[in-house]
Amino acid sequence: MHGINSHIHSSARIYGSTTMGNNCTVMEDVILGYPQHDILQQILAKGRKIEDFEFPGCHIGDGAFIRAGTTIFSNVSTGDLFRTGHNAMIRERTGIGDNVLVGTNVIIDGNVSIGNNVSIQGNVYIPTHVTIEDNVFIGPCAVLANDRYPVRGEYVPEGPVLRKGATIGANATLLPGVEVGEGAVVAAGALVTKDVPAWKLAIGCPAKIRELPDRMQCINRI
Repeated sequence: MHGINSHIHSSARIYGSTTMGNNCTVMEDVILGYPQHDILQQILAKGRKIEDFEFPGCHIGDGAFIRAGTTIFSNVSTGDLFRTGHNAMIRERTGIGDNVLVGTNVIIDGNVSIGNNVSIQGNVYIPTHVTIEDNVFIGPCAVLANDRYPVRGEYVPEGPVLRKGATIGANATLLPGVEVGEGAVVAAGALVTKDVPAWKLAIGCPAKIRELPDRMQCINRI
C-alpha cells in the first residue's frame, strides 16, 4: 500500500504488509519487505510463495527516494525523506528516523537504531546491535564491528554507539562496544579500540585522543 504521488518502477517487488507514504520514488529492482530468515523458513516449510504469505513488511515514510537494487527487509521502519544509493541492504528490526541517507552498497545487518539527519556514505558496513543518534556522519568504507572474538568464543553482539553529532571518517574501523561521544570526530583510517570522549578527536592506528580543533566544535549540518 502506498500514498499519493508515489512512483514505483514495474520491476520493484513489494512483500508482506509493506506500507509507504506520499511522494515516494522506488526505482528498478528494489525489494521492499523481504521476509527475514525466520519468516522465510515458515514460508518454505509450508511450501508457499512469498507473495501469498501474510507477514509484516516494512514501512517507508513520506518523500522517500529508493534507488535501484536496494533491498529492505521486513520489520524495518523509516521516517520521512529517507534516501538510498544503489544496492543498499537494510535487514530486519531496524528503525530509521527522518532525513537519513543510506549510501550505495551500504549493509545494515539488522537490529540497528538510527536517528534523524544521518548520512551514511557508500560501502559502509554496520553490524547488528548498533545505535546511531541524530546528526551523525559516517564516511565511505567505514566498518563497525560487534563481535570481540569472532568464531573463537561465544557470540555476544555488542555494536558501537555513535552519539549525537559524531563524525566517522572514511575507512575508519570501530571495534565492538566502543562509544563515540557527542560531537566527537574519528579521523579517516583510524582504528578505534576505546571510547572517544565528547568533542574530542580520535586519530591514528590504534587511535589516540587529541583535542578537537576550534573550527570543528559544532554539530554536523546534515
